[in-house]
Amino acid sequence: MATQSRGSLAPWLALAALVVLADQFTKTLIIGWFQLGDSRPVIDGFFNLVRAHNAGAAFSFLADASGWQRWFFAALGLAASGFIVWMIRSHPTQKLFCFAVTMIMGGALGNVIDRLLHGHVVDFLQFRFAFLEGLFRGGYFPSFNVADSAITLGAICLVLDELLRVRRAR
Repeated sequence: MATQSRGSLAPWLALAALVVLADQFTKTLIIGWFQLGDSRPVIDGFFNLVRAHNAGAAFSFLADASGWQRWFFAALGLAASGFIVWMIRSHPTQKLFCFAVTMIMGGALGNVIDRLLHGHVVDFLQFRFAFLEGLFRGGYFPSFNVADSAITLGAICLVLDELLRVRRAR
């Protein structure tokens, strides 16, 4: 059991649960309101709500595989979450670090739920940037979701945490 001086795991698990709930709630709305492939402009020419399915990982990596990737990415997300819980317990006083890995865990678990329930991840946020036209068709950045956003925020915070740690060590 965690002591007061070591910090508690409960707030971090609650934050991860909030990420999962927000992710699953928004995906449920999209599934209810959109058919696969539907797109509705929110900010014309820049931001659309869409319904896309991704059987792979980031940027549809392995999306065309024969189906094994569903179980692989689900197992990877669960294993990463277990490791993250261990890291939070090992570094309870490092708040930015704990926040970062908690966001990654919440996002990973949100996408794991999709893989287990649907066999794919539901994506619905689509942005268009003209400068990306050479990289992505029409300049549309690949669609993503709340879970992906949490993972990205967590990764950014991990980099920031490391930069701050290096700066403090000087």
